[in-house]
Amino acid sequence: MSYITNLKCKECGQEYPISPLHVCETCFGPLEVSYDYARIRAHISRGAIEKRPHNLWRYRELLPVEGEPEVGPHSGFTPLLHCGRLGKELGLKHLFIKDDTVNHPTLSYKDRVVSVAITKAREFGFKTVSCASTGNLATAVAAHAARAGLNCYIFMPEGVESGKIVGSSIYGAQVITIRGNYDDVNRLCSEIADKYGWAFVNINLRPYYTEGAKTFGFEIAEQLGWRLPDHIVVPTAGGTILPKVAKAFKELKEVGLVRSGDFKIYSAQAAGSAPVIHALHKGTDLITPVKPDTIAKSIAIGNPADGYYVLRAVRESGGWGETATDPEIIDAIKLLARTEGIFAEPAGGTTLAVALKLIKEGRIKRDETVVVSITGNGYKTLEAVASSIEQPAIIEARLKDFDALFERLGGRREVAGAA
Repeated sequence: MSYITNLKCKECGQEYPISPLHVCETCFGPLEVSYDYARIRAHISRGAIEKRPHNLWRYRELLPVEGEPEVGPHSGFTPLLHCGRLGKELGLKHLFIKDDTVNHPTLSYKDRVVSVAITKAREFGFKTVSCASTGNLATAVAAHAARAGLNCYIFMPEGVESGKIVGSSIYGAQVITIRGNYDDVNRLCSEIADKYGWAFVNINLRPYYTEGAKTFGFEIAEQLGWRLPDHIVVPTAGGTILPKVAKAFKELKEVGLVRSGDFKIYSAQAAGSAPVIHALHKGTDLITPVKPDTIAKSIAIGNPADGYYVLRAVRESGGWGETATDPEIIDAIKLLARTEGIFAEPAGGTTLAVALKLIKEGRIKRDETVVVSITGNGYKTLEAVASSIEQPAIIEARLKDFDALFERLGGRREVAGAA
């Protein structure tokens, strides 16, 4: 059973039927899916959700699909990890990492949004799916399209990490790189979508695609025992995930799954691509596009489509936002790996680095519940940290050579049986 009612313009309120539309014909505002919350409230319960398979579809009443989805049966419901060692270093008692580095099958939060988008593409009868991407979305679309038996074209800017190009091509997708940045790619893809009639998950299917990001927030609340965190720090690229996490928390209250609780949501951007944070700090709604220059390529979007809605969600919650330089991003990646054994891509390093700044600023208190969003896996972006990692030592296969190395490293030989 579906509980979606229509598409609605987020600016003027004009309503549209459920179809592959994404822009209002009246004011050119973005369209968003609307739901019948009264009906959902009458049919949904914590108990029913908890009995379902551990995937993103356990929240299907609050997702824009008609029937039983076949895409993404193993995506979502990633760990929410209480970080004792990292929390101790930062002086936080209740620090959690929402770890989408292990999301199935392509190791990023994009598996969530793509599962919903391709489910909707099949409902609409599309045979070809596509996307404009800085990397993680590309691999997710390619993988889920392969499983769904759909043709797939991927468009990425030059300079994307090789792991993401290989990780898209391996599924049989046609990968095309464009001379330019993400915004150039996105403009071209809008033209291709109009001419060829393909399903571009983040263009003509964007209203449905973005709804998949809510599952990140739904899971956090459920994993915290059906309560909301005091603070959540989220990376911002095109601006998809942060407003949808905020929407997820509000919807959980609306349908009675979470009884109460306020939250503050924070935006994290790399210093080399921070148009939203610049606007936030200036106190303006006007987001001035920038030309990205950062190692955090997965969030290097200089003209974010939903940047205004990031600002609105942050301000409504009483949150804030900060930037992280490339060296700060690398340091945060290493810190998370060293303390909790999680290898995040630079987007995750950005989020943690910003969380550190928010703590130092006193915006996050030491005894409050904090969730840091880690949305992608570092094994896909090895180039970003390779030059900052100490190279392995090389010795001959002789014990005396190891003994000498051990001494140089500051270690002490331990004699077997010694106290």
